[in-house]
Amino acid sequence: MENVILINAFPQETRVAILEDGRLMEIYYEGRTHERTVGNIYLGVVKDILSGLGSAFVDVGLERNLFLSQKELNDALLRSQGLRRNEEVPIQRALRPGQRLIVQVKREGIGTKNPQGTTRIALPGRFWVFLPKDSRLGVSRRIEERREIRRLKRIAQELKRPHEGLIARTASRGAERRDLERDFNFLLGTWKGIEEEAERTEAPKLLYEGPGLVKRIIRDRLLEDVSRVIVDSEAVYQEILRFLDYMWMGEYKDVIELYRGERPLFEQYDVERQLRESRSPEVKLEGGGTLVIAETEALTAIDVNTRGDVHHRNQEAAILNTNLEAAREIPRQLRLRKISGIIIVDFIDMKRRDYLERVISRLKEELKKDRVTTDFIDVTALGLVEITRKREERSLASVLEEEEG
Repeated sequence: MENVILINAFPQETRVAILEDGRLMEIYYEGRTHERTVGNIYLGVVKDILSGLGSAFVDVGLERNLFLSQKELNDALLRSQGLRRNEEVPIQRALRPGQRLIVQVKREGIGTKNPQGTTRIALPGRFWVFLPKDSRLGVSRRIEERREIRRLKRIAQELKRPHEGLIARTASRGAERRDLERDFNFLLGTWKGIEEEAERTEAPKLLYEGPGLVKRIIRDRLLEDVSRVIVDSEAVYQEILRFLDYMWMGEYKDVIELYRGERPLFEQYDVERQLRESRSPEVKLEGGGTLVIAETEALTAIDVNTRGDVHHRNQEAAILNTNLEAAREIPRQLRLRKISGIIIVDFIDMKRRDYLERVISRLKEELKKDRVTTDFIDVTALGLVEITRKREERSLASVLEEEEG
């Protein structure tokens, strides 16, 4: 499988496409109406406490205040008030109006909903996610080797101080200790700078702005399985090379290419056509079947349909093949369209139980490839498949609607 990252840079907007064997898997936008605040860290002021809802609103200087749930209070904040996470904590015991608070944007606001914040700060680096206020150890779910999990947890335990946390990212698999230490020290220094700035400034104030789209993609997605990164801007190309040096990732310079073709980059690699298709509710499968995707505010329904000529002696096998195709395509559509929340899939009915098990197995394997937390829940009594996908950003449909508006 050839994994390629395309970076299409305009003065007002940057687009990044992730391709697997030429198939568009993910698309990202930044600029104009797509400014990102998720990951930014602010010194905020508690404005309102809604004790009945166990939440508060924090002014960080954005257009709308951050919504802060009591479950987003960090361990250090709870300890300072003599509280523990495993007990029911009335939020008014931990916060008060006018209180200064270091808070991070966790989710963008959508529609009339305020953006969501957290005091459980997470600083991502190349190999680690540093949790300065929560004593939690973890390893990426993509790292499955038990020996490697034990090694990374041991190193994390040795690096961090009491009441701090570390999560090993996928890129940490097999990384040398000196590189892991260097990444941790970089994150620790970043956090110290944030704390020092918070002590000497007035609230509300931006303390830390996460890296832009291109740098995030390079840091998070440039793994060994990426064969090429193709950029159509000389300035961005040079910026990437400098960033690789800054992040001690110089060994990846050979995969960075400057595109000089006459056709626009996204047309050359068939991205524009695939983007247009992503606006349609109907997705054609190679074997002749279709998916019909209906996104609503409450949930997303996906209906799998077979072609009309399967009424013959191999009907059950044809239905199985269509369902297997759908089980491969549905996770791709979730990633591409950035669909989140509750997803209900209505596969074509099959009489054989072992056929259903094969389809579910294929679906689970494909869902594992998603970087966003995606869970197979169950098959209902009516034969519907339930999936949940964590919302990390706006859906592709809403982004494209805003762009056209």
